Amino acid sequence: MMKQYCVAILCMLIFSCKKKYEAPVPDARWDLFSSSTATVLTHNTRNKLEGVYSITDGTDVFGPSAALKWSYTANGRDTTYHLSMFCERQVVYVICEGKRLDSTILLNGYWRNVVNTETGLARFTLSKNSGVGYLLDSSNPDTIPAIVITGTFGTGDVPPDRPISLQYSRPLYRATPLEIVAHRGGGRTSDLLPASENTVEIIKMASRLGATGIEIDVRFTSDSVPVLYHDATINERLIQKNGMVGPIENYSYAQLNGLVRLIKGERIPTLREALDAVVYNTSLRYVWLDTKFTGSMQKERDLQVEYMQKAAAMGRNLNITIGIPDEDVLKNFLKLSGYQNIPSVVELTPQDVTTTNAKIWAPRWTLGLQNEEVERMHAAGRKAFVWTLDVPENINKYFLQGKFDGILSNYPSSVAYYYYAKQ
Repeated sequence: MMKQYCVAILCMLIFSCKKKYEAPVPDARWDLFSSSTATVLTHNTRNKLEGVYSITDGTDVFGPSAALKWSYTANGRDTTYHLSMFCERQVVYVICEGKRLDSTILLNGYWRNVVNTETGLARFTLSKNSGVGYLLDSSNPDTIPAIVITGTFGTGDVPPDRPISLQYSRPLYRATPLEIVAHRGGGRTSDLLPASENTVEIIKMASRLGATGIEIDVRFTSDSVPVLYHDATINERLIQKNGMVGPIENYSYAQLNGLVRLIKGERIPTLREALDAVVYNTSLRYVWLDTKFTGSMQKERDLQVEYMQKAAAMGRNLNITIGIPDEDVLKNFLKLSGYQNIPSVVELTPQDVTTTNAKIWAPRWTLGLQNEEVERMHAAGRKAFVWTLDVPENINKYFLQGKFDGILSNYPSSVAYYYYAKQ
């Protein structure tokens, strides 16, 4: 009895002392940036700021270069623009908003290293000798002057005091299109991003993280509502502890919506809510519906049709594909009426791609570059995406030696760096 008691006490001590890792977004309030006379940057100025920059001060944290690219989040008639800096070192990014204050450009935001908990404020200024005249000029002269972005960064909410400097080198690479697909809507909960995986909140952030498309996990509730959730069961990896256990399929949507909160406090979203966010709040151009259920796929198909039509009505070219990850899903997909005309992405064999007439073949990265098979897909008018590619060295190898049209990654900011910085 005493032995059991000691073991219980030891377990309590271990779990009570377990370190909780967090990487909260710093409070980026900056009085100068919030000045009543500061105005949003024009479309022309934002475009001119994009490019590949060399980094001098700050290389120990951000590496020798970064690719700078704007994205937006729409909310009705309001649109917020963010400048993301995708850095060469590890998986580091900076996300800023920009304003003009008289003849100065201010960039204000935060930085994050996704492979650990390092984060902090980042503030930048472009003034008289930084090429600001060219950036603010409404015309587009042929000669680009030296554009220098100088600023400071720090740790956490502490006012930034470490110098960082970037100088424009060349335009972003865009010659060969690539789909940068963010895993689980933008990234994993375990990577301590500002929002939980598979949520509306992370979908709205995906473009800032470098994504042009997203992969989301579709399951069904007991009352047949398609929702987003990765794991087979409710568990403390993804939700705040509440005593509920077992598969998502055991609970109604009302139960999940009322009782379950994800790690960051969000509700489990429906697939409709997720696709609403894609169409009306983001510039994302691709959605991979990773089918995590067995049974009829008609509701998934109906939503695919509905939201591709809604996007088209807005003048957007949005591609939504139904994912076929295994043989059971394949059997159910083949039961859909006109399945050969349904946009799909198949993770199985090339023969299965032919059988379904899939638009995309998606092998796992551990199978290698498979350039000959990818070329055969291209010859048949199909595309090939590889998953899940996370290690920066491997990402770069696939760019230099591979022929894939898309990369699925937990670190879309790293994929974005190697793509846009390509020469």
